[in-house]
Amino acid sequence: MLFSSLEFLFGFLPIVYLLFRLALRADIRLAEGAVVVASLFFYAWWDWQNLWVIAISICINFILGNRILDAADRRNKKTWLIVGLTFNLLFLGWFKYADWLSGLLQAENFRELTSVAGVASLPLGISFFTFQKIAFLVDCHNAPPRRRYNVIEYAFFVTFFPQLIAGPIVHHSDIIPQLWTLRRHVEGRHYVSRYVLPGILLLTLGLFKKVALADSFGVFANDSFVHVNEKVFSFLDAWSGALSYSFQIYFDFSGYSDMALGLASLFGLHLPPNFMSPYKSLSIIEFWRRWHMSLSRFLRDYLYFPLGGNRQGTVRRYLNLMTTMLLGGLWHGASLTFLFWGGLHGCYLILNHLWRRWTPIPMPPLLAFGLTFLAIVISWVPFRAANLADCFLMYKLMLGFDGIVLPWKYQFLTQGTFQPLAQWLGVRIDDVNHFAGLRQIALFFAGALIAFRMPNSLELLHRPYRHRIFCSRLAPCLLGVALVLSLVILFTQENVTFLYFQF
Repeated sequence: MLFSSLEFLFGFLPIVYLLFRLALRADIRLAEGAVVVASLFFYAWWDWQNLWVIAISICINFILGNRILDAADRRNKKTWLIVGLTFNLLFLGWFKYADWLSGLLQAENFRELTSVAGVASLPLGISFFTFQKIAFLVDCHNAPPRRRYNVIEYAFFVTFFPQLIAGPIVHHSDIIPQLWTLRRHVEGRHYVSRYVLPGILLLTLGLFKKVALADSFGVFANDSFVHVNEKVFSFLDAWSGALSYSFQIYFDFSGYSDMALGLASLFGLHLPPNFMSPYKSLSIIEFWRRWHMSLSRFLRDYLYFPLGGNRQGTVRRYLNLMTTMLLGGLWHGASLTFLFWGGLHGCYLILNHLWRRWTPIPMPPLLAFGLTFLAIVISWVPFRAANLADCFLMYKLMLGFDGIVLPWKYQFLTQGTFQPLAQWLGVRIDDVNHFAGLRQIALFFAGALIAFRMPNSLELLHRPYRHRIFCSRLAPCLLGVALVLSLVILFTQENVTFLYFQF
């Protein structure tokens, strides 16, 4: 059941919202319990065979958290923390990486064991909710919550369906304290203006980004990456595929993030922002402050800082940075392509820090923007490629090492004045190509306009845009058009899952 599916929008969401409001009138615990049950149903709709995985994980981590809080001294606290971290890392490693490692090591007996244990099916969202629980255990040791959580509050924090499968990676302090005042917020006179209207706005914008933009770019991206091994795959095809995927994952993740925040807002809760126009960044450092912000926060607070951060000299700082990014890449998936992607971003960040250290004069903004975006596009190739061989083949084609193949419609670029340059570059013409021409260029233009120039969804909820939106007549009309167009697409085309659901 996708956020962008008809059964969710017209079935699950209104029913759960109605039950939540009715239960809230009786008791806050009843309302929390109703949302927990609904969230588990939402999870089971996707992956009922692995429902026991999240249930056991919740129970064991809740018990371990209380053990840490109840421990009499720091030694016992640390012991229980080590037990908890070991359990969660082994839990995640078994389900997500055991089969991959057995393949790398060619350990057939181990692979058979993992298949018998049910590892063939990766539990949905396990990377997200495992990181949430690790953060909870570490905080129980280092900075205990000011009030003990009950099991319903803890289960709500983990399973709340807007963030359950693909984030944001919510910190317990982001959610549970809000539950203590939830009834007052939902039944207050500002509930509609502060929660419902922003929620509907975010939900509509997110839906439009997903079905109208991300899925459209996905058609071109999939076509390019699937056919990369063909004999005739042009320089233009390679770049159009890389750019298409760059915009696909941008609008897919942006759309999901908007919908997650919008859904939570309808229930009177604010989730932390997870996406803040990352393609407007002027450096890779800035990019990671804007892209998947909750993952960046987790990696910084629970991995980079414990490794020593930047407190132990320059070499150790860069080693910690590279280690963090490599593990961040592996967090996305059990594949050498994700490891390579993490290492690539580690190199980017190290170069970025070295540049700032060696050159006090800032780079011109336009040049900084162009180089940053180019680096990001290049980095998405291994993230999307099926394997490293396809990744390096795509790079080879993008660099023109096999010569530059253009579709026949661009043969004028090999004639007349352009002929000497075309011959020197090895440009040749072929009838087979995967570039869609003007239709794809128009989509690139629209995507670039939104990603590079327009305010993001969260900016629209604050001054000066908020007043213009909620007090104008044009804004509701535009939102209505976006909603109708999105629903028409949903009724007429196959629904495509969010990219981050696979992690």
